[in-house]
This record gives sequence, C-alpha cells and structure tokens, in this order.
Amino acid sequence: MSAEHRSGCPINLTLEVVGDKWSLLVIRDMIFGNRRHFRELLLKSEEGIASNILADRMKRLVEQGIVTKRDDPSHKQKAIYSLTEASIELVPVMAALGSWGRRWLPVSEELSIRAELLEEGGPALWDRFMAELRDEHLGVPAGPSADGRTVRQQLQDAYLAVVARNTAA
Repeated sequence: MSAEHRSGCPINLTLEVVGDKWSLLVIRDMIFGNRRHFRELLLKSEEGIASNILADRMKRLVEQGIVTKRDDPSHKQKAIYSLTEASIELVPVMAALGSWGRRWLPVSEELSIRAELLEEGGPALWDRFMAELRDEHLGVPAGPSADGRTVRQQLQDAYLAVVARNTAA
C-alpha cells in the first residue's frame, strides 16, 4: 500500500476522497440543486459553508477527478463546475444515506422528501437521474423522460409541495 493512503480498503479510499465534513454536501448541492458556480454553492448551502472551506474542497474535488472546472464563457471571472462520471455514480450512495437518515435521525419533512422519493423510486429512478446528470454535465444525451419532467424537477416539485402545505398549516 502506498504511503499516501491509510489502506487499500475501498471504504477507506472512498472516505479519503469524499469523507470529510463538506465534500458530500457540495456534491449533493451540485447533484440535487444544480449549483454549478462557486457563489451558488457558497450562498445557497443549507449548512452555511465558509468560503475558504468551499474553495479548499472544490480544489480537492477537482484534483481528485470528482468535479471539473472550466471558465464560464458568459463571465471572465467565473468558473463552471461540472460533475464527472465518478460523482454522478454517487447518486445511489446519496439515496442510501438519505434513506438511512430518514430512518434513524430527526430529519425535517421538507428536507427529507427528496430522500423519500429516491427511496421509493429505487434503482430505476436513480438510473434515470444519473442519465439526466450525464446529459447536463457530460453532454451525453439522456433522451426524453416518460412524463416530460426531469427527476430533479419531480424532487423539487415534491419539496415545494411540502413547503406550501406546511406554510398553509
């Protein structure tokens, strides 16, 4: 085993890439929130990540091939971050984490509705979502969805419905 890794265990190696406090949350926001710019990731985070921490995580995620960074053609000082195949394939992991959290932790209804839908939709929904993410981030056409709405739209609509219901109550 090389000195740069604690062990060759696949769980250890995965945690060395995405196991810190913030990396999975950044990836979550890119996957589910379609946040592609540093400012969006910084200001729209539910958890309130500090700018220096976000800058460090984005640099590490790019170096590790989890996200890519390119110049934004619409603004010279902005960059666009994209998911790679490696991060897109974290969708089932995110679904499993959300499912576990719903079962064992005091989650809020608003922030757990997406996890509930991912759990109910299972691998077929995850595969569709990953195809849509490949389309958005890698340029691999996903083809039309069955009902004309993307998985992200379905998840967002469910979230907004819970928020509206709880606001009206």
